[in-house]
Amino acid sequence: MSTPVFEFDESLQRALVVVAHPDDVDFGAAGTVATLTQHGVHVAYCMVTSGDAGGDGSKHSKAERAAIRESEQTAAAREVGVTTVHFLHFADGEVEPTLALRRAISRVIRIERPDVVITQSPERNWERIYASHPDHLAAGEATMRAIYPDSRNPHFFPDELSDVEPHTVPEVWVMAQPATMVVDITDAFDRKVAALRQHVSQVGERDGLEEMLRTWTAGTAADNGLAEGRLAEGFRRINTK
Repeated sequence: MSTPVFEFDESLQRALVVVAHPDDVDFGAAGTVATLTQHGVHVAYCMVTSGDAGGDGSKHSKAERAAIRESEQTAAAREVGVTTVHFLHFADGEVEPTLALRRAISRVIRIERPDVVITQSPERNWERIYASHPDHLAAGEATMRAIYPDSRNPHFFPDELSDVEPHTVPEVWVMAQPATMVVDITDAFDRKVAALRQHVSQVGERDGLEEMLRTWTAGTAADNGLAEGRLAEGFRRINTK
């Protein structure tokens, strides 16, 4: 049975992507973001950390690494049509779904007023364990709590409401889950690769990056009933209105 394929409609005008680390959005959803911006959707990013714990072999300090990774993410965002990136500056490797994080994400939701939020799964995926970094799980959980009930409720974090209004997010697309919707990114694939190439500190020397991404996205397309040769990113689509 084929999985429904995303079809753009004009009611989708604003989107927000909330992830734990720089490059998470580009591995998981950059093709989708490029597809949305191509349709004129305003997409903003919210990075819970600045990636200061890194994954690279550099001798940089945490502050230096954070600055490098913020710069890389900003450049990667431009490759897919995104110019607004919020960095929350929580400690990389130490993310928990605390009230402080919920407050920070709720504020970004209230600022950006998205029609859809794209985020990471709060559920561990035993088949793809690398997608279930503890920071990913915590960022996904905090985002879901910020969506419901926090950001919509005027009695949650009311001191934040001096310059923003409560906002109800109608829909969430969760990455790294069995898909209930796929986005055909065949025409946006090159922009996904270009975005990831900006993360020089993380994948700058990785051989076969494009081939790996093509294998992943072709597999997602095939598993969900798209025609041979198509490429896709998959999401669990959740009504949160």
